[in-house]
Amino acid sequence: MRTIEILLVEDNPADVMLTEEAFEEARIANRLHVARDGVEALEFLRQQGNYQTAPMPDVILLDVNMPRMNGLELLAVLKADPELRRIPTIMLTTSRAEADVWRSYDLHVNAYIPKPVSVGEFFEVVRTFETFWLAIVALPPHNSP
Repeated sequence: MRTIEILLVEDNPADVMLTEEAFEEARIANRLHVARDGVEALEFLRQQGNYQTAPMPDVILLDVNMPRMNGLELLAVLKADPELRRIPTIMLTTSRAEADVWRSYDLHVNAYIPKPVSVGEFFEVVRTFETFWLAIVALPPHNSP
């Protein structure tokens, strides 16, 4: 089984560290890449600047509230881009605002996961994510038909 490439778009260092720890315990081989905002994520996805050898991620985990380009703005760009719109994109955010949930699904997000409050619950969410998205779901191949 190949290594799953995950792009985490998150500006909070504590949340990045927690997510890295949770995915280190994953049963499925994965490589977690981090972009600090939507602008950096687009550079990663388009292999620009410091990301010219960046792999195409299998899944994107996206926060809503970030500087420069927030998660909803990035999601709109991703879903309008024929090269990027097939990458499953999951909102993983502290925002529980109904407007953010509605807007995310209007922009064709694949799932919206509010971040749990406790560390134990967060690890359980990551294990559930891993089981569903990395073990059960057929992810789109990287080469277009």
